[in-house]
Amino acid sequence: MALSTILKHLYDGTLTLSDGTGAAVTLAVPFDVGDVSVEGLQQTQREVTAYETRGVLNTVRHTKRSYPSGSFSVQLPEYMNAVAGNVVDFLMKTNGYSANVSTLVPTEVYAVDIILTTEGTDQGDAKDHVITMTDCACVASIAEGEPNTVNVSFTCYGTVTRS
Repeated sequence: MALSTILKHLYDGTLTLSDGTGAAVTLAVPFDVGDVSVEGLQQTQREVTAYETRGVLNTVRHTKRSYPSGSFSVQLPEYMNAVAGNVVDFLMKTNGYSANVSTLVPTEVYAVDIILTTEGTDQGDAKDHVITMTDCACVASIAEGEPNTVNVSFTCYGTVTRS
């Protein structure tokens, strides 16, 4: 497959949240701002440690596991929805999403999968481009403004795959 020559931007991406039930409950994130970021991707998800003796570098080794993290923002039309649920409800496992199941088991931590899909075929690429982050523990922060937003930060305790 040839290298794409079309640069992608915020209008090309969609964000989906997915829980861990057998037939996963998903939420296509509405009103997303287009500011998704993923940090800490490395060849191996391990910290790099330098070992020195008297100021001389002896070796550089991979040590304990590191966990990628990221964030995204969503425009917020309501703080909660008792029937349908919204992004905050999905991330907090409340209201319409109270029966959701964590993707990270066995644990007491509720985690979700986050899928970022960037349109490619509409621009002539052979396929769309997808980053899937599994077992993400999320923290939501609500901010009032024009418009109100919810800012979500997450840590990925599973895998990050790119296709």
